[in-house]
Amino acid sequence: MLSIQDVIDYCDLDRGEIEAIAEHEHLPITVAAEMSASLLCTPEGVCRLHLMFLENMQQAFDAGRYDHVQELAEAYEHLQRTHPLPMEARH
Repeated sequence: MLSIQDVIDYCDLDRGEIEAIAEHEHLPITVAAEMSASLLCTPEGVCRLHLMFLENMQQAFDAGRYDHVQELAEAYEHLQRTHPLPMEARH
């Protein structure tokens, strides 16, 4: 049986990033990890991941959950460094 860490190690994101995807999509973390691995395979998927983070941050801000906004921002900074928006999406 695979552990949560095994599943996280399978994809190219860290736990905070996967938790943000799980939050956005209302999925268990294991399913979010699997989904993220698939999304990272295409430029459109990478763009979708970036949008998920921005939407999560906006929802947390609107709800007054400023500590969570900070947590999401830190995870998003890591995503931006490791999986930047594709060049065609930057224009």
